[in-house]
Amino acid sequence: MNMRLNMEKASTPYCNAMREAGDWNADWEAMAELQPEWTERFMHTVSMSMDPSVLDPKIFELVCIAIDASVTHMYAPGTRRHIRRALDIGVKPQEILAVLQLTASLGLHTMSLAAPILREEMQKRASVQGGQA
Repeated sequence: MNMRLNMEKASTPYCNAMREAGDWNADWEAMAELQPEWTERFMHTVSMSMDPSVLDPKIFELVCIAIDASVTHMYAPGTRRHIRRALDIGVKPQEILAVLQLTASLGLHTMSLAAPILREEMQKRASVQGGQA
């Protein structure tokens, strides 16, 4: 199978604007090099959520903080950037802390999923061991 990589110079205004604004994650560079047109379309789609007529800037920054700080993402540069922007537009530190506390609850699902399984397995073993006595 001959796989042709799309590495020619493509027009990428959204990606370029993100780089210039400091919103570009260096981890995306390989993706942008290998598939510049796909990456450009993806970033354009994502940029539509940044329209202030859709979400006001405060809500947008709080959502971005939650995403970047989440246990599944943990992107410190983005978290810092969005916390700074939120503070710059008047978001109270208590509001940011509340978002971080809500986001931290994502990790709680580890326990809420696994603790009942552990309890069930322990009960099964106890009944097997109790039946062997």
